[in-house]
Amino acid sequence: MGSLRRSTSNRHWKKGTAVKMTRTPSSLPPPPPPPPLPPINAIVGGTGKSKKRRGGVCLWTRFDRTGFMEVVGCDKSTIIERSSVSAKDLRTGFAHSSKILAREKAIVLNLEVIKAVITPEEVMLLDSLRPEVLTLIDRLKHHFPRKDGPENAMQASSLGDQEGGEEGLENKLPFEFQVLEIALEVVCSFVDSNVVVLETQAWSILDELTKKVTNENLKDLRSLKSSLTILLARVQKVRDEIEHFLDDKEDMEDLYLTRKCIQNQQTGAPSNSIVPQSKGRSASMVTEEDDVDDMEMLLEAYFMQLEGMRNKILMMKEHIDGTEAYVKILQNSRRNGLIHLMMMVNIGNYAITAGTVVVNLFGMNTPIGLYSTPDIFGYVVWAVVALCIVLFIVTLGYAKHKKLLD
Repeated sequence: MGSLRRSTSNRHWKKGTAVKMTRTPSSLPPPPPPPPLPPINAIVGGTGKSKKRRGGVCLWTRFDRTGFMEVVGCDKSTIIERSSVSAKDLRTGFAHSSKILAREKAIVLNLEVIKAVITPEEVMLLDSLRPEVLTLIDRLKHHFPRKDGPENAMQASSLGDQEGGEEGLENKLPFEFQVLEIALEVVCSFVDSNVVVLETQAWSILDELTKKVTNENLKDLRSLKSSLTILLARVQKVRDEIEHFLDDKEDMEDLYLTRKCIQNQQTGAPSNSIVPQSKGRSASMVTEEDDVDDMEMLLEAYFMQLEGMRNKILMMKEHIDGTEAYVKILQNSRRNGLIHLMMMVNIGNYAITAGTVVVNLFGMNTPIGLYSTPDIFGYVVWAVVALCIVLFIVTLGYAKHKKLLD
């Protein structure tokens, strides 16, 4: 999904008008933007306490809005000092599988395997050697090309902030919005690829299972259901986190770090550069509404994607449940057939046993007058066979009459 852009020229005019309305007739320029943060010095060597802190050093990738990137090893205290977040925020944000924490000067982002701390000037990425994080870094490089030099980058940033009503900056989202959008895009692509892989495996396993039920197919089906359950929980967590911000506009406004930074700078501006209260209030209302609309459009787009993935997983689970029900019905039908066959065999054994009783009676050494009758053996044999057949038919008819057999 491409980057989110404003859709109508009216909103462009409103945003530019809002920025211009906050300015006063005086010639005082707005407060200059904060300079880019300096690079992080990696924690290497040291004695005493620094050796103890080296145990918590992790590999972080720093990427700022000018396109500068560096990979350094630093501990949690360095990240806390640089992003102005508390240790509890990092611990809470990175402890859960999916969490977005909006603070005064930073956003703690934890979506699947992407763990980052976003500020208005830079983004710090943890576990930068993971394939998904490398994909995010490539997207950031493509989206924020490196400027010619740091001086030119600072000059371009200052001019851009002073000319807030220009069309070029009106079409550009704040840095934290763009990073959040790229991170959501990478996460959705990662989750969607997992859904496609499991969907392909599901159709193959279910097709084999409907043809022949084996222990291997049942094991594969159980493993597939476990994978789908885990993936559904992951998608649900990311979806719920986005839905939380969509339901609460105040939390959504907290994600706009650039606006809060500008407001903090304007708070310290001279009193004669402040506009009247009514105009300033109306201007802030316009900008806040536009900010909420931008973030709402961004989050809603990826919320719909995650909702579609969730529905696809639920459909696969329903199809698996339907296939399992079909297999159970098929097995019950075969079991009923075996029971039917066993009853037929038992009825036949009963009839043959009755004939065996007659034969055993004639096998005793008891003098009977029939022994002297010529050709009596053939008549007796046919009589016993007829008796067995009659008993079989009568017993079978009784079982069908009682609806014990179809």
